[in-house]
Amino acid sequence: MTEDTTGRVEDMLPQPAGADSSGAGSIQRVAVVGLGTMGQGIAQIIAQQGIQVLLYDKDKQALDKALQEIEEHLDREIERWGLTKGDKRAILSRLQSTEDKKELKDVNLVIESVPDILSLKRELFAEFDDICPKETIFVSNTSTLSLTEIAESTNRQDRVIGMHFLNPVPKTPLVEIVRALKTSDATYQYIKAFGEHLGKTVVEVYEYPGYVTTRIILPMLNEAMHVLMEGVASAEGIDTAMKLGYGFNIGPLALADMMGLDEVMTWMESLFKELGDLKYRPCPLLRKMVRAGHLGRKTCEGFFKYDETGKIIS
Repeated sequence: MTEDTTGRVEDMLPQPAGADSSGAGSIQRVAVVGLGTMGQGIAQIIAQQGIQVLLYDKDKQALDKALQEIEEHLDREIERWGLTKGDKRAILSRLQSTEDKKELKDVNLVIESVPDILSLKRELFAEFDDICPKETIFVSNTSTLSLTEIAESTNRQDRVIGMHFLNPVPKTPLVEIVRALKTSDATYQYIKAFGEHLGKTVVEVYEYPGYVTTRIILPMLNEAMHVLMEGVASAEGIDTAMKLGYGFNIGPLALADMMGLDEVMTWMESLFKELGDLKYRPCPLLRKMVRAGHLGRKTCEGFFKYDETGKIIS
């Protein structure tokens, strides 16, 4: 893709249902790499918009587990009247899985959502750079890492960009689009249109540790943990105070549980290393809980206890 595509990015997106979307350049197939909670949510919202999604992992068990968990999530949405059984069938029909990375040669976008480890992301992008056509755009769903450093592992630095989705991906109406140093305007416009096509409000962000949402939310989560550790109030009391006092939909400790306490600690350590600011030094209570394996909703125990559907057990 060259700079002269900026003015016609809409032509690259799928047309509404029933329209002819076979035109050259339209986004018809997207690969999602990294199939944890975030990757599953990203795959789901893309499939919901009529786009074919290729799920890639070298481990077949991980692929099978991801597909099963996506189906279970769709079933819960059906129970809440958020989707119909027909919606579920349509979404699942657009999801394919593969253990062969060479199949990525046929995709328009590669969206990576593996753990926030720079060496891992660089290694993956270098591999995909040899496989994918030069026009394919590489997207990283990183929360804290440098997109510029990730892009340097490829020969397409102008086509590497960040899309920072927030959990839960299908329900959070925001995506931060993060420009690396050499990201082209055409790539940004293309991905901006793609994000809007997914029903998200786009916020343009220039590369800086933590971007906007992660940088601002982490100190609040960390301070809530210190308040709990110091015995000022219970976890329930802290979250109730913040929800009712400031109109939050979810309290800071429940939010940390939803994000995954191990992920929260990784992000804090990354920002503490990059910025050297004490407000990002992980609370000792957080370290203790991560060492104990109490990682939040995904282990059914964090600052609160949860049932298998993710509801807090009182």
